[in-house]
Amino acid sequence: MPPNILLIVTTQWRAQACGYSGDPNARTPFLDALAAGSADFTQAVTPHPFGPFARAAILTGVECPRNGIRDYYDPLPPGAQTVAHAMRARSYATAFFGKWHLSRRDRGASLTGEEHARAVVPPGERGGFDFWEGFESGFLLNNPWLHGTRLPEPVRFDGYQSDVVCERARDMLRSLAGPWFALVSVEAPHPPYAAPAAGIRAGDPAALVLRGNVSSDPAVEERARAELSGYYAHIEATDRSIGGLLGALPAETLVVFTSAHGDMHGSHGLFRKGWPHEESVRVPLLVRGPFPARRDDRPVSLIDLPALATAWAGGGDLPPGRWFPRSAAGLARVSMLSVVALPDQCDRVWDGVRSVDRKLILNADGSPWLFFDLAGDPLEMRNLAGDPERAREIAGLRARFSP
Repeated sequence: MPPNILLIVTTQWRAQACGYSGDPNARTPFLDALAAGSADFTQAVTPHPFGPFARAAILTGVECPRNGIRDYYDPLPPGAQTVAHAMRARSYATAFFGKWHLSRRDRGASLTGEEHARAVVPPGERGGFDFWEGFESGFLLNNPWLHGTRLPEPVRFDGYQSDVVCERARDMLRSLAGPWFALVSVEAPHPPYAAPAAGIRAGDPAALVLRGNVSSDPAVEERARAELSGYYAHIEATDRSIGGLLGALPAETLVVFTSAHGDMHGSHGLFRKGWPHEESVRVPLLVRGPFPARRDDRPVSLIDLPALATAWAGGGDLPPGRWFPRSAAGLARVSMLSVVALPDQCDRVWDGVRSVDRKLILNADGSPWLFFDLAGDPLEMRNLAGDPERAREIAGLRARFSP
């Protein structure tokens, strides 16, 4: 029988923030165990380092704005073809659980709180999933409101959001005969970082090991340490939630774990997402399936996940080396299509590409903004965009993609 496929998408979980990737602050025993038996794509990037843009691309396999999303408040067009449609065409049952963040939202409402958390996503705007149970947004990491196929009106559930969503998904999926495709979407470790994390105590901010590119400004470091202490508590709590979900499903379930984007956390003096730096664009990507565990250092993008799911559903032998056709040239595309007018977010539109050892970011007018030698400068401390000795190299890289 074709494999059951589970895609887990977290929010703001940057690639560096996992125990298995060497972060001394991260306590992720369940993901560490998953990584030990998975293909670990160490250079994976999000196509767009901001929630709705990334989610639309992951669902459709189409970059923004061609998928209909250009502005933060744009809803996914009702007729958009998603991975759910493709999997249903292959006789899969499809299910979605958790954070949607692609429906119509009131621009005047507070982003955090019950108004967005209780907003009902119309059945025709749920991406074509057979079963849908979740919430639009609201950033309520505790006591979430859920609605959907079996909940016509929003219902408040007591508990930690990651626990509630993963437990509801676990119980539903165990009742399906299969084959099924499920997407489990959780907000953590998204802000508010000071929110309770299911009994996990935040660590001592002073004891945290910061990345070497965190600004030396005392105010930036103090904020970074305070936020990271809560961030890592939510990482540990959500790791435990994911472990509970995986432990209840058949071992042969094909599992993908990733995140919509990362968070700067004071690197280069910046916070949050939308920025083209590694802390914002690089995300974890683990794939456990009927193939050997391996480390893969190719630059790959989450934009290929829908095509991968349909390939796996076809039952063909698709080796990991052929999984990411759009990265075959050794480049992964990253971009931000608009400025999101929220505190700390990136202040410009940009487009770029990333290879294993280079990253080029262009301004909206096509001029180079950032150019990094990632091989020699992995923390991106030296912007070479204005270096005349790099002009030919920049021109050659620009010629390999069409902004």
